[in-house]
Amino acid sequence: MTTLLDLPAPAPAPAPAPDHRGSWLPTGSMITTRIMELRKRRGLMIALVVVNIGIPTVFMVIRLLLHALAPKTYGPAGGYDIYTALVSGVLYVFGFIVAATLGVTAGSSDLSDGMFRHLVVTGRSRLALYLARIPAGLAVIVPLVAVGFAIVCTVCVVAAPTQLSFQGVNVPVGLSQPAFESWAAGHADEVVCSFNFDLGPNTGPDSTLMQAVNSVCGDGGGPAAVTGGPGTPAATSVSQAQIEDAARQLAQINYSDYSGRFLTPPLPLMLKAGLWLELYAAVGFLVGLGLSSLMGQRTVPVILLIVLEVVLTPLLSHAPIAHLLNVQRSLIGIAVIHLEPGGLPSVFGGGNGGGPQVAEVTESTTFAVCVISAWVVVWTALGAWRMVTRDA
Repeated sequence: MTTLLDLPAPAPAPAPAPDHRGSWLPTGSMITTRIMELRKRRGLMIALVVVNIGIPTVFMVIRLLLHALAPKTYGPAGGYDIYTALVSGVLYVFGFIVAATLGVTAGSSDLSDGMFRHLVVTGRSRLALYLARIPAGLAVIVPLVAVGFAIVCTVCVVAAPTQLSFQGVNVPVGLSQPAFESWAAGHADEVVCSFNFDLGPNTGPDSTLMQAVNSVCGDGGGPAAVTGGPGTPAATSVSQAQIEDAARQLAQINYSDYSGRFLTPPLPLMLKAGLWLELYAAVGFLVGLGLSSLMGQRTVPVILLIVLEVVLTPLLSHAPIAHLLNVQRSLIGIAVIHLEPGGLPSVFGGGNGGGPQVAEVTESTTFAVCVISAWVVVWTALGAWRMVTRDA
């Protein structure tokens, strides 16, 4: 007789792990892989570093050397004026261009390298593959912009001048208006011959101010050149008290401009300008990413974005067209300039440290924010749509 023993029932097989490959949300590994792919493009990375970090660094090093070798001929390497010129004239434009170049590469590399089909057959969501490029690209471009900006800020603060040169005259920094007028009275000859003013109804050739200018400056340049003629002699003798009073008037006229000048860029201005540059770089990357994904190539999108930044935006910001004014306001460059921090000169000319001054095409802050948001959303949506519908 055979005895059968009671055996326990076999344990059920473990349920298979859920497959998240179809999710539209990119995973951390997908983002990390994209970062590595961008960083391995040595030519691209070298170009980005040279343009965004190398150019400002070389400029600052040359200024430091020139000032060290010939301090009487070449002024200090840093200071407020150098800072505003570099931020508005170099970092703003180059930051957008290098970010757009990176975005174009990130959006078209899979197609140009023949890897798009291999990515599709893995079963990953195409939308997730596209969205993974956004944090990956920003992780590359944001530090590059920050490093270049930090170098400019450091040199401009450390190598700032010790005296403020305002309209060719060394002036103390941070004076109140009464103190500025009092200082001007004590340096009346310099102020009268150097400070700027506009002719008004009370500043004709016979006014006390013009008589003081002509009496002190004579045939010299400066404001005397805006009188009835160069070297016009004073109609009557001018006392020292009248000259000092004229200097106070000129100080009062120029105080608003003087009050916005600094030896070193203020910390709040540096923080705002840094965020402003990062915003434009992020927008440039997203636009480049969407445009290249839509067009499926790299060269044409780069050319189009460079033309937009270097040619069309400066040209259209200075030449408002009545029936196309809203189209001009819809340019991303003009919208971002409207958000420019106060204390920086206009990117495309005009202004002198008085804040954002787009030459003639103006818009409200709300409209500018809407334009920036629209550019980001529309180009991201177009790039993602093309990625999802493209044949593998």
